[in-house]
Amino acid sequence: MNIPFLDNWRKRQGGTREMALAAAVEIDPDGVAELFAECELLRATAGQCGLELDDSPASLSALDQLPPIWRDDPEELPWVGNDAGLYLGTVLVRTVPGAAWDILAGGKPVVRLTSGREIDVVAAGLDWAMSGSPELSEMYAESAESGPEAKTR
Repeated sequence: MNIPFLDNWRKRQGGTREMALAAAVEIDPDGVAELFAECELLRATAGQCGLELDDSPASLSALDQLPPIWRDDPEELPWVGNDAGLYLGTVLVRTVPGAAWDILAGGKPVVRLTSGREIDVVAAGLDWAMSGSPELSEMYAESAESGPEAKTR
């Protein structure tokens, strides 16, 4: 993930990109959450199909129903998958009490639930983009079940 402001911070601090991202999550978790929520390519692709993503669990079900037009472009597919994972994580963080972004070694973003469970949302998004399985709504439901009851929007 190329995040220019983190590169600049890392150079000043003498750390790695992974350390910069992990520090950013600790220092400004809301800012990082907003950055992860952008998902520009996924939002644009959904918009082409008439779907506006509103960061709700229902929008995950709607995404699951889209025709997988991104599979026709092998260069676009992994980017849509990455965005789909970050979008899944965004919905979890915004609707499941206590869910929060965390950065694992190597710079991998995950969603950590209050139970301590880590959800590799980017891997789930890539699997969804490539094969449609597991569905994003299914991943959300399974994850939301393992924590406190989900908030409604």
